Amino acid sequence: MDQIIIDVREPHEYMQSHVEGALNIPLSQLSHTHEKLVSIPKDSFVILYCRSGGRSSAALSALKSMGYTNLINGINEERVNSNYL
Repeated sequence: MDQIIIDVREPHEYMQSHVEGALNIPLSQLSHTHEKLVSIPKDSFVILYCRSGGRSSAALSALKSMGYTNLINGINEERVNSNYL
């Protein structure tokens, strides 16, 4: 199954380390008009992560309210790498 991975940390955190292929859409910029989010179909399998799971949990709720239906909170980079790649 194709999956989209979104790192919702701030750009400086993403630059330090991130899951290979992950998009960086900071929680603070998450909106239905964000250029990277507009191209993602609402039924795509989307894995969200941050440093500890808090921001990715908030992002999951936000995306759900925008109509996205296949979301997982991957918690952090380590868990995404070990459980989904």
